[in-house]
Amino acid sequence: MELEIWWLLALPLFFGLGWLAARVDIRQVVRESRSLPRSYLSGLNFLLNEQQDKAIDAFIEAVKIDPQTIELHFALGSLFRRRGETERAIRMHQNLVDREDISAEQRLQALAELGQDYLKAGLLDRAEAVFLELRDTAHGEGATRYLLEIYQQEKEWAKAIEVARLLPDRESVHWRTEVANFHCELASAALASSRHDEARRHIEAAMGVDRRCVRASIVLGDLNAAEGRDEEAIEAWKRVENQNPVYLALVAERIMDAFGRLGRAEQGYTLLRAWLEANPSLDLLEQVFRWVLDKHGARPAYDLVREELRRNPTLQGLEKLLEAASVDAPAEQRPDIELVKQLIHGHTRRVARYRCDACGFKARQFQWRCPACGGWETYPPRRTEEFDLAP
Repeated sequence: MELEIWWLLALPLFFGLGWLAARVDIRQVVRESRSLPRSYLSGLNFLLNEQQDKAIDAFIEAVKIDPQTIELHFALGSLFRRRGETERAIRMHQNLVDREDISAEQRLQALAELGQDYLKAGLLDRAEAVFLELRDTAHGEGATRYLLEIYQQEKEWAKAIEVARLLPDRESVHWRTEVANFHCELASAALASSRHDEARRHIEAAMGVDRRCVRASIVLGDLNAAEGRDEEAIEAWKRVENQNPVYLALVAERIMDAFGRLGRAEQGYTLLRAWLEANPSLDLLEQVFRWVLDKHGARPAYDLVREELRRNPTLQGLEKLLEAASVDAPAEQRPDIELVKQLIHGHTRRVARYRCDACGFKARQFQWRCPACGGWETYPPRRTEEFDLAP
């Protein structure tokens, strides 16, 4: 009974102590908020309302009032970089790096921001030097990824491979795709300079990283063809069908040339027709159409495209149909056919581009790496019209 009375007497005391602690915390918050420059709070408000110009002006004013506010310098530098004002961002972050009154972690953060400024400004050598300095710090992983981006922009593929090996996601599909393409870049360069042994080593390395690397199979076929081994070249190119049939259009002309050198052009044509039947493609149709038109004339080419149009109606296919019809038509009908063909061509130019699966960027020529987002093998050799018609 005495214990219960004691607790009843203690409870008001505990409540009183809690109330006093809350008052102290509230007063501390109020003092800290009052110590902040009004322009700082205005800057935050402008940022929330996505008014970056006014936010920058407010933060600059706040820095003038309180130059020791490190967070404001970081915020301003990031805003400058996002707006493309890289020179101002560089000055802001360089000033932080040079200061002696900041902590070691703050200096490293400023150095990391400075490296991003240099990268955004296209000063790749300076950015590389900064990120190399950061590799053995807490910012090491981020610095390594930026170095990988720098080496890709500079086409330093050997360095890119070395840096990529330091990343933690070595088993991911994205990592394998990237590194395999780095080896393919080196293989293509070696092949262009007739360094065949070096090219073969890089092709084997690419396949060791990614067995389903379409590009490695294509470059291997090119290497075999350059060495006069057309049968082996054809076998290498035929692997593409099992790896990713979307890329068959890239080897269609190579296949026909190799079969032609072997004196078996009709066999090559039969293979391409089977591919076209199983994997409809405007680029593949273009190769088959050109070969039939050159070897067998306008009528068989017309029949080929008409059959394909029934399966896959496209404006680009219709343009080829009109081309074949124009060759085989009476002289008095050709001007009318050409007129219709020109009208359709004006529309097909807009839908005859390649499109990146990752970012949607469009280009007239096929790319292994998207020039917009930097993704590898995100640019399938399919025209935008084919994407639009896909269910």
